[in-house]
Amino acid sequence: MQKKKLLKRIAAPVLGLSLIAPTTGLAATGEATAVTPASDLRSTLDQLLSEHYVLAVNAMVKDYNDAPDEEQAYAALNQNALDMTPAIESIYGAEGAQQFEEIFVNHNDYSPDFVEAAKSDDADMRAAAEAEVEEFTNEFGAFLATATEGNLPEEAAVEVLTAHEMDVISAFDSYVEGDYEAYFTHFMEGYDRMFDISKALSVAIVTQMPDNFEGSTADSPAADLRSTLNNLAAEHFALATMSMQNGVTGAPEYDFATWAEDMNTDEFTAAIGSIYGDEGAAQFKEVWTSEHINAQADLVSATVAGDEEGIAAAKESLSMFTQEFGMFLATATEGNLPEDAAISSLKTHEDQVVAAFDAYVAEDYQTSTDTFREGYAFMFGVGQALGDAIVKQMPDQFAADMPADMPNTGLGGAAEQQTPVAVWVALATAVLAAAGFAIKKKTADQQ
Repeated sequence: MQKKKLLKRIAAPVLGLSLIAPTTGLAATGEATAVTPASDLRSTLDQLLSEHYVLAVNAMVKDYNDAPDEEQAYAALNQNALDMTPAIESIYGAEGAQQFEEIFVNHNDYSPDFVEAAKSDDADMRAAAEAEVEEFTNEFGAFLATATEGNLPEEAAVEVLTAHEMDVISAFDSYVEGDYEAYFTHFMEGYDRMFDISKALSVAIVTQMPDNFEGSTADSPAADLRSTLNNLAAEHFALATMSMQNGVTGAPEYDFATWAEDMNTDEFTAAIGSIYGDEGAAQFKEVWTSEHINAQADLVSATVAGDEEGIAAAKESLSMFTQEFGMFLATATEGNLPEDAAISSLKTHEDQVVAAFDAYVAEDYQTSTDTFREGYAFMFGVGQALGDAIVKQMPDQFAADMPADMPNTGLGGAAEQQTPVAVWVALATAVLAAAGFAIKKKTADQQ
């Protein structure tokens, strides 16, 4: 499973939707770039769709466990859905936004029903929830097909929406069964699928209204690169936060949460290796693991033990990581990434990880949840900055006439290039429509 998933992520396969659009990695000025209107659209969908998935699974697990931050988890999931709605109007107008809300918001009851059915072993409630899932996927699939004027075919839309819903349900069912390896396997596979959906949906929208995107495309090699980096960076943040919460509460899935982090590290290392080669990958993994992943685990252990000196030492290690990894990036990029900028951005990331954890430990669940969302969004800067630096370094690799059989490494086919890497900066801010489901019943019941 580990090898299969790693190859899947690095290959970044295209979702099987026959959406035809010209491929170009060039901005309107002719300069190769990963930052175009179409790529921005796809990146925003990457963020909202993947965050929706993370929050959905997280809310159901917390609900099942009657976790103290269950209410905040559902509220965050609901807010993610609300973030999508206004942008529908910016694309499809008020009428389209109203239709979206009628479908999206009115089909929001079944997720808590899956949880309640699991708690009470109620087969009838489970069957009713499954029927609601089918109704939603059919109705929302039809909406997407109509809204995109068939550029996203209805059958394909329904198929991928159904697969997404099954990802959520399968992850939850595995958790209930106590099969935590299967839980995290389903979680990571379902997470990956959201990036496939964002690609298909963004391509459909851009194909439908190309003039709104200045001739750029959402499936260019540069956009693929940016999306792959979005995937790796944001998954790292999500898994780190989940793992640290699992550790401090003594959750039974903690060991498998750290295993999932290791899988993400391996994937990130492979991506770095495709740019810098084996030596660069080894250097990356050493710094990333010893003073980053391990330091986060040390912070959890020290917190559980009430070891103030250990807590301080772990936080100092994280601080050292920002310095050393910032130096690594600056050196590796031959100064294209200024050391000060690298360290500053890395420090922001680590501060968000620690702040979310500290707030959780202090039982300030609203701050913990809010900080998680902020930190998750911040990680999407890695796709923009890192991807754009690579594209600008090797513009020929991302030109419109790029060979169709160029090796796909998940890094724009740049496996043979020694390319500078930029730092994670820039916070993704725009919001656009996405597939998925909102859950408001739980918060409504608690009000």
